Amino acid sequence: MSEPVPPAAPAAVSLVGARGSGKSTIGRLLAERLGRRFVDADEQIARVAGRSIPEIFVLHGETAFRLLEAEVITALLEQDSIVLATGGGAVLSLESRQKLVAAGPVVYLEADPATLHARTAGDENRPPLTDLPAEEEMAAVLADREPLYREVASVVVDATAEPEAVVAAILAGLS
Repeated sequence: MSEPVPPAAPAAVSLVGARGSGKSTIGRLLAERLGRRFVDADEQIARVAGRSIPEIFVLHGETAFRLLEAEVITALLEQDSIVLATGGGAVLSLESRQKLVAAGPVVYLEADPATLHARTAGDENRPPLTDLPAEEEMAAVLADREPLYREVASVVVDATAEPEAVVAAILAGLS
């Protein structure tokens, strides 16, 4: 009688959440703890485009950015053993949502609009998504996207805690 084959490790552990939820910070720590490589989708998009994300938005618009984002996420999810920090709007694409779920566990880093606004205030690398004042924009965008974050999430954690506590909660949720 042969021994059962252990299940393969998922190709990716992906992090989703609004801008300012800590996907990059938590992703780096989580990758270290899991012995995986960390990949930031926004950094890859900028590298592929040869421009910053705000420049992509200004020169080509959000629609072109979202198409490039979906292409980059698809390519990244073909890699093995990664922790992927997605952009806050990555879940807007049905194709990206499906690919994220198929690639392995998806962690939603949940935070309230006030915390998100405080963490992102003054960050020039985050282009405005609406014509609303920044704090109102954060609440409106989160209200639109939260159902999509929850749709893909296999684990939901409170991202307002200290980074090490967030990572511990993710590891507990993944086990």
